[in-house]
Amino acid sequence: MIEFNSIQYQKVTWSLALGSFLVFCNLYVFQPILPQMANHFSVSETQINWLFAISTLALSVFLVPWAITSETLGRRTVILIGLWAMPIIGTVMLVSDELWTLILLRGLMGIALAAFAAVAVAYMVEELSQKAFMQAIGGYIAANSLGGITGRVLGGVISDFYSWQTAVAVIAVLTFAGCIFVTLLLPKQRHFVPTSGLFFHHNRALIHHLNNPIVWCAMLIGGVNFALFVNLYSVMGFRLVSQPHYLPVSLSALIFLCYLAGTVSSKFSGTWNKHYSPIAGMITGITISFLGMLISAIESIPAMIFGLLLISAGAFFAHTLAYAWVSQKVTHAKATATALYLVHYYVGGSLGGFFLLYCWQLGRWPYVVYGASLLYALLYFLCWKLNRYQSHQRCAVQAKMI
Repeated sequence: MIEFNSIQYQKVTWSLALGSFLVFCNLYVFQPILPQMANHFSVSETQINWLFAISTLALSVFLVPWAITSETLGRRTVILIGLWAMPIIGTVMLVSDELWTLILLRGLMGIALAAFAAVAVAYMVEELSQKAFMQAIGGYIAANSLGGITGRVLGGVISDFYSWQTAVAVIAVLTFAGCIFVTLLLPKQRHFVPTSGLFFHHNRALIHHLNNPIVWCAMLIGGVNFALFVNLYSVMGFRLVSQPHYLPVSLSALIFLCYLAGTVSSKFSGTWNKHYSPIAGMITGITISFLGMLISAIESIPAMIFGLLLISAGAFFAHTLAYAWVSQKVTHAKATATALYLVHYYVGGSLGGFFLLYCWQLGRWPYVVYGASLLYALLYFLCWKLNRYQSHQRCAVQAKMI
């Protein structure tokens, strides 16, 4: 196994962090310009949300198929297929300004993104020692947030000063350069033996993971947490360009710099896991995020920014702990398990957008707070259930030892 701080560890972590950065740049480049695109195509907030939601929905649908494919082709091969498809699809997007074709191509982009997202963590689990993995996962998710920040800020600023096509072109060029780097740096796997003819075996693995309440509950936490986090930002974008603020898209896109709080908090998850309960950490992260949502209700841009900082810090902290929990609690078909977590994660992100944007259309930010509060209540309930399941399992293990 690859040990912490070795040369191979540096190659794995840097290449996968860069890949993760590129994935999230491409995933989120359209999010800050949804208000601009809604005006351009003369459609409602929930209708234009398809431009963003279709990519996360397609990503979630194809995570498990890619994970199953990686059991035969290998993790590294699937990672590279997904990465190289991204700049190709981005280039094709430049030839059309029809909304339906953009939505279709964004769906194809989601399929490509799913290839990397489905197996990157499984690659780390299989190749890195436990200590190295616990350090690497925080950096990997920190790269998620940095990619999300960069994609959104570049998308918003470049689109405002030039066009959305220019923003997509810039991201495509960056992605192409990054693909070369990852291809050259990412080591071949040494602790994974590809298998074939196990389609039904992987289906059974999916059913097994879903029947494991300790794993499935953490997946649900990840989905609801992401539904809140990413879509509170989407609604905030509409809020800032509307009365009484009327900010240009280039300025409203800068709110995504608040993701840096998530970059920092996700790095602390490994340290938390060494000393405290992961479930307590999830509750802590959810609470910080909830407080941020309440503070952001104040009709003041500084209060909104502070609230978004807390939302980012808390949501990423909870997500990192839940993601690592699933990876560690399963004993087989790890790629399938981590992909299944991300299915819940991105389905939550897709559906949460339509829910919170509908709340926005009904009653602006006060209704968003009401709707989001229901989802936070569900998160606390899921954490309580997860703790119950964990306690029951611990008691069962102790009873067998007596």
